[in-house]
Amino acid sequence: MANTRDLRRRIRSVKNIAKVTGAMQLIAASKMRRAQQAAEEGKAYADKIQVVLSDLVASLDQENLPPEAALLTQREVSKTLMVLVTPDRGLCGALVSNILRVAATIVRDSKTPVATVSVGRKGETFIVRTGNELRAAFKLSDRPRFEETTPITRIVVEEFRNHKADRVVIVYSDFKNLLIQRPVVTQLLPVEPSKAENATHSSYIYEPSAAAVLERIVPRYIETVVYHAILEAAASEHSARMVAMQKATDAASDFVEDLTLDLNKARQEQITGELLDIVGGVAAVQTG
Repeated sequence: MANTRDLRRRIRSVKNIAKVTGAMQLIAASKMRRAQQAAEEGKAYADKIQVVLSDLVASLDQENLPPEAALLTQREVSKTLMVLVTPDRGLCGALVSNILRVAATIVRDSKTPVATVSVGRKGETFIVRTGNELRAAFKLSDRPRFEETTPITRIVVEEFRNHKADRVVIVYSDFKNLLIQRPVVTQLLPVEPSKAENATHSSYIYEPSAAAVLERIVPRYIETVVYHAILEAAASEHSARMVAMQKATDAASDFVEDLTLDLNKARQEQITGELLDIVGGVAAVQTG
């Protein structure tokens, strides 16, 4: 058993760690509430624009589609572009490893080359380390704004238009609740409006025309999907970090209790040993 000095030193160290993880838990909790609110506020708009897009495509004459309709056209895939959204920092449990595992699966299972646009340092580091093609890298603030995400959309659309990518997917962590964040793979391009739910075709009147509205709404739809995915990823990151830091703080507290018990046992053994020495000394004097 370690001596009392070592045990006291270890107890102080663990208590200091618990203070740090406790502070990180509070910071993550405050950020998580803001990120969760932003993700929830944007979800209704993201769902509705998909419904409108589905209605637009269904109501148009396929022979007179506007130029933006090229973003809806399926074609043979010779190269895939993956937008990988990850945190900048770790200490958020298994969140990062789960996202990277999905990304690695996409690269491994793809029959065509896969290039990556990374959003977040963890994804960028992973792509560079594995030797895959990194087309662009972005780092966003803790509270992403819509203006910060538009350059990502611009690169994605240009790659698809110029036939440098025939399929674009985005990989991010979807925020379900405080304890559940699941990696999600969503196809960005070509746009698949037919997957929209609750679409009521021919229920809208478009001015000046459905084609003109479609030409404006397709880029906005892609921007919305990217922005909402990043909001979901931010909420997932902060909630996962808050839970991880809470568990680390609880584990540190339990460890302190165990070390304190060991310290008390060591002190008891030390005191018992000293008493035995005294009793033995007294007995030796009396017999002498």
